Amino acid sequence: MFNSLSDRLTATFKNLRGKGRLTEADVDATVREIRRALLDADVAVPVVREFTGQVRERALGAEVSGALNPSQQIVKIVNEELVEILGGETRRIRLAKTGPTIIMLAGLQGAGKTTLAGKLAKWLKGQGHSPILVACDLQRPNAVTQLQVVGKRAGVPVFAPHPGATSELEHPAGDPVAVARAGVEEARQKLHDVVIVDTAGRLGVDADMMEQARQIRRAIVPNEVLFVIDAMIGQDAVNTAMAFDEGVNFTGVVLSKLDGDARGGAALSVASVTGKPVMFASTGEGVDDFEMFHPDRMASRILDMGDILTLIEQAEKSWDKDEAARMAKKFADQEDFTLDDFLAQMQQIRNMGSMKKMLMMMPGAQNIRQQLEQFDEREIDRVEAIVRSMTPHERLAPKIINGSRRARIAKGSGVTVSEVNGLLERFGQAQKMMKKMAQGGGMPGMPGMPGMGGGPRKGAKSAPKKKARSGNPAKAAQELREAEARRANAAKALPTGASFGQQGGDFDPSQLNLPKGFDKFLGK
Repeated sequence: MFNSLSDRLTATFKNLRGKGRLTEADVDATVREIRRALLDADVAVPVVREFTGQVRERALGAEVSGALNPSQQIVKIVNEELVEILGGETRRIRLAKTGPTIIMLAGLQGAGKTTLAGKLAKWLKGQGHSPILVACDLQRPNAVTQLQVVGKRAGVPVFAPHPGATSELEHPAGDPVAVARAGVEEARQKLHDVVIVDTAGRLGVDADMMEQARQIRRAIVPNEVLFVIDAMIGQDAVNTAMAFDEGVNFTGVVLSKLDGDARGGAALSVASVTGKPVMFASTGEGVDDFEMFHPDRMASRILDMGDILTLIEQAEKSWDKDEAARMAKKFADQEDFTLDDFLAQMQQIRNMGSMKKMLMMMPGAQNIRQQLEQFDEREIDRVEAIVRSMTPHERLAPKIINGSRRARIAKGSGVTVSEVNGLLERFGQAQKMMKKMAQGGGMPGMPGMPGMGGGPRKGAKSAPKKKARSGNPAKAAQELREAEARRANAAKALPTGASFGQQGGDFDPSQLNLPKGFDKFLGK
């Protein structure tokens, strides 16, 4: 969404690098480029004027003139002002003290209210709530059916006593106000703690729509009225938002279609003009493509400084702690990293969602955006197909995979032999790296793995080389059993919490400072 704006701002800041002192002319030129970038991104003119005025005033002040690195100080100022116009701080849903929390959705037709209702319900369900959807859009053809489908995908019940209109010519059946009131009562009886009311929209702002929305608001007295706006709407976003604010007095904004390729000025305009915070953002077509809006994180994304906190949250939500503990134990026991482990790690990455979206959250991702856009998400599927086409023994001892075995694996997985060769080569590199990490030396810049000392000291004897596994399946199985017995005996002699991952808290993969070249582990 903000690719164009991010590119323009990044290029502007590059021109300031290396300057020990910024003149007034440098500041004016920078502010001029920022103004052009914001206007090109469809940000409302009053917002642009206020934003650039604040940036210029602070850039000419003492905080920049006295800074050791003026260019970085300018970036800091722009970042802080972006956070301010995006709302300042994260705003969460105000929950009702007694009874169900009532959330009413309002917005233009086509903004994505119905789909977003399901996403919000799924998100709230993941937060431990018990939401119910209420279908009050009885005028748009098949709107009630759409909400029922979305609710089913989200695993959330839908209250829909009336089917609504099924064609443009059909007069809608039922009273939306009565349905909203009955939906709240249904939630009380069925003990749902959150009610999400999906209201009707129009192709444009009109008096009838606003009056119906006002009547629903008066009937159910919602705790939150969320205005759903299409992030691709452009300059008209401000006028639409102000009309809805006057009509229904919404309490928060939800941006839909934030994954689009439009310029995204709506996100930077609505919060500043209306004074109402952006609370949520829809980032894709899936039910799970929904996230809380954090102004500071969005500002960091726009300035290509990454969004590591969101990335960590996604990892924590989808990371299998049992699998992480198993891998930690393998590190502690200095076991070989096998293709089964490789496959398990690929599945962990898949559970986190789109690789492109995750990589775009890394600092500096805009510099390699073209390569990231060419990244094929199906690469993980191909890797999984290749590994699953191997026998269990081949996964444990990949050195036995000769030419005929590679041809069989390629045929079984539907890829070429060269792709199998490439995977085995990358796996070999990853296996060597994992072995170095597990042998007590830790990673570059780390003193050593927890519970394994501080790494080898100068003059200390190197660890004895492990005996390679036999190519004979029966003999290899016997060796594995003997190794398991040795580890079991050794574990009994260890004190509590002595080894990595034992009694010492959950393994947190985000703490690992992965060494350069780890991207080869993922392929390509």
